[in-house]
Amino acid sequence: MADFTFAHREEGFDQHIEQSIRGYSYLIDDVISLSRHFVEDNTKVYDIGCSTGKLTKAMIEHNKDHCSHGKYVGIEIAEGFFKDLETRAKELELYDVDFVLDDIRNYEFTNCSLVTSIFTLQFMSKKDRLNVIEKIYDGLNDGGAFIFAEKTICENALVQDMITFNYYDYKSKSFDADDIMSKERTLRHMMKPNTWNEINNMIHEAGFSDVQPFWRNHAFVGALAIK
Repeated sequence: MADFTFAHREEGFDQHIEQSIRGYSYLIDDVISLSRHFVEDNTKVYDIGCSTGKLTKAMIEHNKDHCSHGKYVGIEIAEGFFKDLETRAKELELYDVDFVLDDIRNYEFTNCSLVTSIFTLQFMSKKDRLNVIEKIYDGLNDGGAFIFAEKTICENALVQDMITFNYYDYKSKSFDADDIMSKERTLRHMMKPNTWNEINNMIHEAGFSDVQPFWRNHAFVGALAIK
């Protein structure tokens, strides 16, 4: 059995995420809906960890009527998504959009009205994560927003065990036990989740005065921070 990898092509990746995170499509719908309150002409919208570019495309289409002169930038580090992003760029050739293969730890954000990060920062160390969030804050225009989603861990070990059990029970409806354990072994060495309190403190330390969760399922949280 092949080890789990994030470099799936579009036909498998988006379905895999939907089957792994209950309510994922509702989270994405919320992100798209919220984006309308922040995207502005002559500013940039960054989608961090854009994978197949599906969210980037959806935000462009959702906001095209009131924001026809904004620039969208999708950033992805995994080369396995390169062909997907090339295809996505052709689909969006009438719009000002770039897909960049880069490490966001080295990326500089400028003139942003909105930055999204859906299940990306959780793979970074606390030091790198804070550094990226600080750069996002500095790059956002006043009134701009950072919309993000992350997997969290509980401070109470017993509650964590219960949530983990429920999560695996949900995943067992789409994956067999070997697949679940293979992914778990891989992610154990890659993912660095924090408690919600730690994430909240990090957002404030970066400069944001307020952060509001708007979506939650199992250990996953989606939140909005406004500069």
